[in-house]
Amino acid sequence: MNYANIRWLLAFLIFPVFLIAAKPNVLLIAVDDLNADLGCYGHPLVQSPNVDRLAKRGVRFDRAYCQYPVCNPSRSSFMTGLYPEQTGVLSNAGHFRNKQPEIASLSQHFINHGYFAARIGKIYHYGVPTQIGTDGVDDKPSWNKVINPIGIDRTRQDEVITLRAGAYGGTMSWLLLDSKDEEHTDGQAALAAVKLLEEHHPDKTGKPFFLAVGFYRPHTPYVAPIHHAKHYPLDKIKPVLEIPGDRDDIPPAALPDRPNQRELTIEQRKEIIRAYYASTTLMDACLGRVLDGLEKLKLADDTIVVFLSDHGYHLGHHGLWQKSDLFEGSARVPLIISVPGMKTAGQTSASLTELVDLYPTLADLCDLPKPKHLKGKSLTPVLANPKAAVRQAAFSTTQIRPRLPGMKTNPRPLGRSIRTERYRYTEWGQGRFGVELYDYQQDPKEITNLARSAAHTALVKEMKAIYEQTLKRTR
Repeated sequence: MNYANIRWLLAFLIFPVFLIAAKPNVLLIAVDDLNADLGCYGHPLVQSPNVDRLAKRGVRFDRAYCQYPVCNPSRSSFMTGLYPEQTGVLSNAGHFRNKQPEIASLSQHFINHGYFAARIGKIYHYGVPTQIGTDGVDDKPSWNKVINPIGIDRTRQDEVITLRAGAYGGTMSWLLLDSKDEEHTDGQAALAAVKLLEEHHPDKTGKPFFLAVGFYRPHTPYVAPIHHAKHYPLDKIKPVLEIPGDRDDIPPAALPDRPNQRELTIEQRKEIIRAYYASTTLMDACLGRVLDGLEKLKLADDTIVVFLSDHGYHLGHHGLWQKSDLFEGSARVPLIISVPGMKTAGQTSASLTELVDLYPTLADLCDLPKPKHLKGKSLTPVLANPKAAVRQAAFSTTQIRPRLPGMKTNPRPLGRSIRTERYRYTEWGQGRFGVELYDYQQDPKEITNLARSAAHTALVKEMKAIYEQTLKRTR
């Protein structure tokens, strides 16, 4: 059986051909700073009925990982199908076109093959909240049309409570408002998405669409309507507290330097978490409006829906808040892929998955050729059989954040990490600034670093071999 026939067979296994158009539409929902605290991922408190509804229509990936736990590097990576060192984007500054001027981005590839592609909100990098309502750090060849919504989370910024005066996006900040969902930027994005679906319905235009909707919440500042906060009474919120001695065996390179966070009071922690969860539920409600629009316009049976976050997010574990480190909470992301008529709807995959896999997966599902530059793996075998696996290890990287003795400040050395089914192995500055090894079967909270344990010398050697093999595809 030749390759073309194999692809056809996989497509048939995933969805009956009579339920999806020859060229299916794509709806990409990219959420900013969302961790896996969601109902469908087992969180007992967070209200996310629309994400949960999408999970019932698709495959939920339980071990999906970003390639860099910061917005710009992560988004540049999954929108190009390249790893961060290959895009050259290793911070929130820079643009992938500086190093890769000729490649076709994910949505650009769809444009090149007859699709109409549009962006609403944040897909590439934005400075949040100050660049909301602008193009941000966009990529013009990626879109036929762009819409930059703006709401009261930006226009009433002066009311936001913040840990550092005048700082909002890079530090924790929050505000609960007596407001309607549609007054917020994400609410405006949802309304714009439904309107765009009406205007560019394939029945009118003769073209399939690739619509990317980037929701800002729950990125800081966590601004949300009070009616969503009511789901989270303060007495129901149990903050994760730093375990005494937890950091003793963690290399300093692994710990981002974020002032004013480890000293938070219990009440401050509760307020922050409530606002984060209320922002998550606001995002979920806005997602629901878009999904309702798909159904109302009779597009649901012809549209692949992808839901993801650009990276994870800490809410106190290891004394950490926000992102940019290489622990599980920062590197792991929610990911759901729904294909009309798929026989595996509602199932969960434990396959190790990278966001860089998105580009080849969508190319396969829409029967488009895959550009030669792609480094990820297509997830179509996993969508057909959630028990399947496509790789031995998932890769993530980040720059060392604090200044350490003997370290040049520019460019900062990198930490590189692999996550296997059971372990995480991390080297900071090629091991010069520390090594970590965690066993998630025995130690799911990453309390004990095994890297220097004499009893685990053979395991360290084994993990380093997998690590070195993984690095070959990322540079």
